[in-house]
Amino acid sequence: MALAVSFWIMAIVAIISALGVVVLRNVFHAALALIMGFIAVAGLYVTLSADFLAAVQVLIYVGAISVLIILGIMMTREIRQGNPSNQLRIPAFIIAVLFFAVAAFALTRTPWQIATTAPAAPTTSILAQKLLGSDGFLLVVEMAAVLLLSAVIGAIVLAREKEK
Repeated sequence: MALAVSFWIMAIVAIISALGVVVLRNVFHAALALIMGFIAVAGLYVTLSADFLAAVQVLIYVGAISVLIILGIMMTREIRQGNPSNQLRIPAFIIAVLFFAVAAFALTRTPWQIATTAPAAPTTSILAQKLLGSDGFLLVVEMAAVLLLSAVIGAIVLAREKEK
């Protein structure tokens, strides 16, 4: 019962923060709402007994991607507000409502198979063995770190003032 309540709390927080990303006019506040959404998704993974995915969500999305987005916002000059509103606001809202209706229809009409028991073994040890074992994928993780570092350096170069 407590697990179901925590799942729904995390789901509601994720939906509200996703709406905040779209609705908030201040770009920095929208980035903070995005971080809250990432944390809520990690909480959803915990409630679904996917502890490795929750750890990866926190490390990669909350730890790296969010810091990169906030650094990009901070390095950009004079970006206090988001884009000004335009004429496509109403058609975009109509398309979003239609998409939500189709997605809700598909979700309610699908016969979902629900497992009654939790996984027998934790997923962390198996996936950690694949990542860090003798035939692991640690090189891919290190390459992602180099990619993020190059993106940060690129953001600094683009935001730096041109010398005259």
